[in-house]
Amino acid sequence: MPIFTAPDGTELAYHVRGEGDPLLVLPGGPGQDSEYLADLGGLTAHRRLLLLDLRGTGDSAVPADPATYRCDRQVEDVEALRVRLGLERMDLLAHSAGGNLAMLYAARYPQRVARLVLVTTIPWALGRPATPEDRLAAARLRKDEPWFPAAFPAFEAWLTGEGEGDDDFAAFGGFFYGRWDDTARAHAAGMEERANHDAEERFHGPGAYDPPALRTALAQVTAPVLVLAGEVDGGPRPELARAVADAFPHAEFAVQPGAGHYPWLDDPEWFVRRTTAFLDGASLPSAG
Repeated sequence: MPIFTAPDGTELAYHVRGEGDPLLVLPGGPGQDSEYLADLGGLTAHRRLLLLDLRGTGDSAVPADPATYRCDRQVEDVEALRVRLGLERMDLLAHSAGGNLAMLYAARYPQRVARLVLVTTIPWALGRPATPEDRLAAARLRKDEPWFPAAFPAFEAWLTGEGEGDDDFAAFGGFFYGRWDDTARAHAAGMEERANHDAEERFHGPGAYDPPALRTALAQVTAPVLVLAGEVDGGPRPELARAVADAFPHAEFAVQPGAGHYPWLDDPEWFVRRTTAFLDGASLPSAG
């Protein structure tokens, strides 16, 4: 497991999986290590994944200054890893909250990004969070699921602050996955066990984002971008994910059918096929 040192002295870890051209991967959460990404549905057969454990997660050290958990403060961690890897330009994939870090990185270092994939990213950095109404509207798409009658009230209570927080997740976790099967349940349980809640709470903290400035910077990014949404994901819904694509001048937008927030689990073949086609430079029509 390789270790490198961030500019502030924090020791950070990344994990290498698969073969092929390198693809730097940023996890989401926020506050999750990279373990939950696994092999991204088999993407390791096509690319050598370099999965960063963000500071305070997984095998990376807890920073001396907790304020450095803020998203914009971690941009230099990503740049330090690029330098460590000796890559002049790099392909970058980010999931969920990690997509905000990737957008800030692309804005600050546009010349270092070859291709960018943003998977189910809520555009906090653009001033567009997912609302409870967004999430509930997506949840209602699952009304025919056998677990829906019990899960929906628990989910609604959690969103309105009337639930018991993360302890309720097992009751409504199905709304985050396209298929709420044993694989999804195990995945959800593992994420909760490994979460760094301090990092989670500070990631989107005050001052992290300047949406107007970011929009101006992203409009100058020349790298191709793929924004991928899940059809039944509530955070972000496809309509909100499209706002991410709209921020870039050279973006493709795709909606994975039947997928939730973790599309590589819901239909690995679709996810890998669409992602590798983009990374290989294939021209495919936008969807959704």
